[in-house]
Amino acid sequence: MQTLTVPTQSRDQFVEITRDVQRLVGDSGVTDGRVIVYVPHTTAGVTINENADPDVVHDFLKQLDGMVPWRQPFYRHAEGNSASHVKASMMGFSVTVLIEGGQLVLGTWQGIYFCEFDGPRTRKAHVKIVDDA
Repeated sequence: MQTLTVPTQSRDQFVEITRDVQRLVGDSGVTDGRVIVYVPHTTAGVTINENADPDVVHDFLKQLDGMVPWRQPFYRHAEGNSASHVKASMMGFSVTVLIEGGQLVLGTWQGIYFCEFDGPRTRKAHVKIVDDA
């Protein structure tokens, strides 16, 4: 397992980590298998979505804010970041991507995103590469 360090700049942010994950796959020498990206935080997650048009990330973050507002009168969590916990669980904490010919098997417009919901912070994403050989 290897760990990526992911610095974030704002409270809610998607950071594309596709190239970093692909670099780790290339360095591993694994040609056929799978890679698991796992985020060990309760207020951050990981997802796969479009990486060609930055407006998709903008729209995604705005929609999440609409569905899970930062402040609600019924939130009880003492740290005041209940929305961050909810958003992270909605995104999920891991993704698995196939590896074929040493390359990530992603769709033409897909990328892997670290999803920050309680930043800015310096975060981690664990990457496990599994060889199917």
